[in-house]
Amino acid sequence: MIFDAPVPDHVQLIPPYVAGRPIASVAREFGLDEATIVKLASNENPLGMSPLARRAIAALAEDPARYPDPDGYALKQALAARLDVPADYLTLGAGSSELLLVAGHGFLAPGRAAVMAEHSFIVYLQAVTAAGARPVVVPAVDYGHDLDAMLAACTDDVHLVFIGNPNNPTGTFLPKRALTEFIAKVPKRIMIVHDEAYVEYADPEQRVDAIGLAKQHPNLLVLRTFSKIYGLAGLRVGYGISHPSVTAVLNRVRPTFNVSIYAQAAAQAALGDDDFLASSYRTNREGMTMMTEAFARLGIPTIPSQGNFLAAKVGDAAAINLALLKRGIIVRPIADYGMPEYLRVTIGTAAENRTFIDAITEIMRSRQTT
Repeated sequence: MIFDAPVPDHVQLIPPYVAGRPIASVAREFGLDEATIVKLASNENPLGMSPLARRAIAALAEDPARYPDPDGYALKQALAARLDVPADYLTLGAGSSELLLVAGHGFLAPGRAAVMAEHSFIVYLQAVTAAGARPVVVPAVDYGHDLDAMLAACTDDVHLVFIGNPNNPTGTFLPKRALTEFIAKVPKRIMIVHDEAYVEYADPEQRVDAIGLAKQHPNLLVLRTFSKIYGLAGLRVGYGISHPSVTAVLNRVRPTFNVSIYAQAAAQAALGDDDFLASSYRTNREGMTMMTEAFARLGIPTIPSQGNFLAAKVGDAAAINLALLKRGIIVRPIADYGMPEYLRVTIGTAAENRTFIDAITEIMRSRQTT
């Protein structure tokens, strides 16, 4: 017997999220030792989590039988001081992905539409579809956002625009002037979601002052996360920065107690660990150079990236991904993003990068001789 009651059409249209394969799953399938597997699939910080965050969790005296602070007061105060924003500009989420869905439910409905770029984070599409709204996917230019075309797509039924900067899975990054002008031109009735999950990995000289723009434009929501450079992906904590009139809407939709006691404590500690952030940034920059040069030697085109990953055009990505899995290396095929010839490869430690480079070199050369 199955459950056969009718499901709303828009729910059936929600695209599934395809995550990077877990280490344990690959070990079971291919008979490998988990300790030897290199995972470069999910854009996690290869250095792990901030030592300050780890100590904060270990020292936590809160009883997990008690609910967490639903407002996240202490974490918001720390964020407000760090970012120079009032605390009422802040909304907490179980990762920034949850806040994308919250924004969709807060500002979209059947009969409304949202604009996004081709090859952008699939959760944007999920957020729109889950709200019963119409997604408007604007063709990419050089695998990045075509801001002029996105502005032209803002018809009367559009109520939300998504920007990924750096964009996942391509790594593309928008120039400051172009992005600033775009935000100013979007009609004020349209909410702009500026997703900065990877911004701490971007060149500081190229970053836009998104927080300053959020203070100027009440229709701008800036999203950031502790999952990437802060190394707290498993704890699920992110935050939004926006005018209080927007946070009021988000908090009506946001699940209560959505950020755990441990996540709040770890995020607050990690926020002040400047040494860990600097080390993570440096490791990524060095690894990005190492990976980019290796792909170039193999004649494999890559998309210039300001994130902690590279999209590489390897050709038969499915076959090459399988060959890597058999060698205990997990990367992310991105055919579901309309890029069937590409693999997205997270930048790892120097040792992990070398393991991947040796494997992809062997695979590509063996394919050339067959």
